[in-house]
Amino acid sequence: MVQQFIEMVELLVYVLEAVGILVMLGGFVFATVVFLRHLGRWTTHQSYVDYRRRSVRGLILGLEFLVAADIIKTVAVEYTMDNVIMLAIIIVIRTFLVFALHLEIEGRFPWGGDESDRRRRSGESRELSE
Repeated sequence: MVQQFIEMVELLVYVLEAVGILVMLGGFVFATVVFLRHLGRWTTHQSYVDYRRRSVRGLILGLEFLVAADIIKTVAVEYTMDNVIMLAIIIVIRTFLVFALHLEIEGRFPWGGDESDRRRRSGESRELSE
């Protein structure tokens, strides 16, 4: 019974890892197709920035699947202190990578909100102070 559970969890981990890889590859393929379709219509710089944004979004989403697979594998299958420490290191590295990629494509931290959110909040705070 326990062995069947472990085998099922290992299969789930492999599926999540495969989905993560496919999402990353799909993101790059999609970004490349859109880049090539818009290459003649947009400026080269605008096409390049759009390509980076699209490809990095696929990379970030794929990394989320890989982190989920690592967490499940460590907690449900290989629960040793060495594996927990390795999981913590992997999560720190991947989290830093996701924040760096998000900062690169958006020009702000993920918790910063977009420009309309900032304008709306600053307008609300002015109304409250008046």
